[in-house]
Amino acid sequence: MERIGVYTSGGDSPGMNAAIRAVVRTAIYHGVEVYGIYRGYAGMIRGEFVQLHARSVSNILQRGGTILKTARSEEFKKKEWRAKAAQKLRKRGIEGLIAIGGDGTFRGAMELYEEHGIPVVGIPGTIDNDLYGTDFTIGYDTAINTAMQAIDKIRDTASSHDRLFYVEVMGRDSGFIALDVGLASGAEYIAIPETETNIDELKSLLRSFRKDKSSAIIVVAEGDEQGGAFTLAKKVKDAAGYEYRVGVLGHVQRGGSPTARDRLLASKLGHAAVTTLLSGASNVMVGEVNGSIVLTPLRETWERRKTIDTSLLELARILSM
Repeated sequence: MERIGVYTSGGDSPGMNAAIRAVVRTAIYHGVEVYGIYRGYAGMIRGEFVQLHARSVSNILQRGGTILKTARSEEFKKKEWRAKAAQKLRKRGIEGLIAIGGDGTFRGAMELYEEHGIPVVGIPGTIDNDLYGTDFTIGYDTAINTAMQAIDKIRDTASSHDRLFYVEVMGRDSGFIALDVGLASGAEYIAIPETETNIDELKSLLRSFRKDKSSAIIVVAEGDEQGGAFTLAKKVKDAAGYEYRVGVLGHVQRGGSPTARDRLLASKLGHAAVTTLLSGASNVMVGEVNGSIVLTPLRETWERRKTIDTSLLELARILSM
C-alpha cells in the first residue's frame, strides 16, 4: 500500500486532530503517502483531497475540532453516490482509508469496503463513548471534564440562590456522560436512557433533601426517556419545594483543547490504525481495552451494546446524601 486517505465524519470530538497527526506521521514513517479528505463523505464525493506532510500536522495536537472539517452526508446513504466516492478515491490512487468518527462514520466505511473493496480501519472519535470494542472513545474524557467544570459553576449559583438545577448533558442514546459527570460533580440525581426515571421516586427524594439541603443538582442525559431536562423539570414541578432552573450544556461539550488522556489515546489509536491497515487487516476498528490495542469488526461496534455500569447510580445516591 503506497497511498492512504484519512477523514473525520459526523460530530466532532476533542482529540480528532491528535489522531490525524498520529495517522499522518506514522504513515510517512512507513513510506506511505497520506491524503486528507475534507468534510467526511461529502468531501469524498466531491473529491476534496489534499496531500498531508509531516509539517501539515504541526501544532494541532492541542487543538479541538478537526482540521479536516466534518459533515453529515445524506447523499452518501445512497448506493450511487457511494460508487461516485469510490471512483474519486481510485482516481486519486488512494488504496486504503482511515475513518475517524462514531457509528455513522463506521457504517459508511463498512459499505465502502463491502460494495467496492476499499480497505478501511476505523478510529473511535465521539464524545458519547458508546462504541463497543474500546474502553473509551476519543473526546469522551475532555467532554466529561468540560461538563463537570460547567456543573461546578452552576453549583455555586444553585447554592447562592437556594435553587434546584436540572442540567442536561449530551447522550442521545447512552448515559455515559451523564453518569460519570453526575458522580464526579456530586449530583443529587442522575437520569439516563439505560434506566427508568421514576417521577414519584424523584419527588420523594427531593423532598427528603429539602429538609437539610438548600440546593440540589439533577444531571439529565438528553436521551432520558422522560424527554430531557425541561420535560423532567415540568413533571416534577414544585413538588420538591425548590425554585428550579434548567440549563442545557449542549455543544460546548464537544469543543476545547483535548485532555492529556484524550491526546494519548488518539496518538496510540492513530498509530495502531495505520499499522493495522498496512498489515492487511480491514473493516475493523482499533480500540483500547484494559490497556491493550484490540481490533473489532466495524459492524460489531454498533450492533453489540456497550454496557454501562448502572451500579454507579447507587453510588452517586449514597454519596449525595
